[in-house]
Amino acid sequence: MEEAPIKTNTFGRAEAAVTCVGLGGEGVLRTTGKKEGAREVVREAISRGITYFDSARVYADSERYLGSVWKESPELRAGIFQASKSASRNRKGAEKDLEETLSRLNVDYLDLWQIHDIRTADDLAQIGGPGGAIEAFVAAKKEGKVRFIGVTGHSDPAILTRAVETLPVDSVMMPVNPAEGVLGGFLTQTLPAAKERGMAVIGMKIMGAGYFIVPRLEVTADLLIRYALDQGITVAIVGCSNPTEVEVLARMGQSSTPLTETERENLLEKFRPNARKLAYYRMG
Repeated sequence: MEEAPIKTNTFGRAEAAVTCVGLGGEGVLRTTGKKEGAREVVREAISRGITYFDSARVYADSERYLGSVWKESPELRAGIFQASKSASRNRKGAEKDLEETLSRLNVDYLDLWQIHDIRTADDLAQIGGPGGAIEAFVAAKKEGKVRFIGVTGHSDPAILTRAVETLPVDSVMMPVNPAEGVLGGFLTQTLPAAKERGMAVIGMKIMGAGYFIVPRLEVTADLLIRYALDQGITVAIVGCSNPTEVEVLARMGQSSTPLTETERENLLEKFRPNARKLAYYRMG
């Protein structure tokens, strides 16, 4: 029996479509010296029908691993949605990052280029001010080097919400997990602000680097992915360490069912006592 395809969503205001689950830039991709293992994971994602691939200029060799696959099989490029990020806050640094990213990925353009990890008001002021990184992002989009521009953050929901409201971006990447469901902020402020503007929303930190998976409490990868998809986001990305984890991710993209109210409340109750501690990434 032929497997069902992974569900797709429109990428915000664009005509582009992406699979509702994507391969995150963490896991085996955020390493060095594990090229074959990384390529195996990327190939598995492709074979499962995943089209969204995440990476970042500062994620170890993630771009090189992905780039080795695109160089070997350039015909695959048209069917994938390749994202990456720059953590530079000024125009010159961002421009340099983009050129290096395109070279490492062996591509002529990015589908999505993101301002990486906005944390503070100072970050936002530098990025949006004269000579700030946003100038490089807007110019790259006009020149066709990137199709869409986005912003990412996992530290302060108020700052990320302000970025969504003030920067000329097409998407936002933010934490989407039960700890955030308890704490509020990203899911109650940033997500509505993005949706109001017709932006794409990329969910990250879905499994808390694996720490959220607690079999004895019946918190599984399946359940966490279902929770993320239940928030009405565009794509849920998960870093995978091996093909088996990719299979789980793809399966949830094919057949994930909405959580019942009882399932949702039971899951949040398990996170409620230690939600702030579990959201460790807010402090990093």
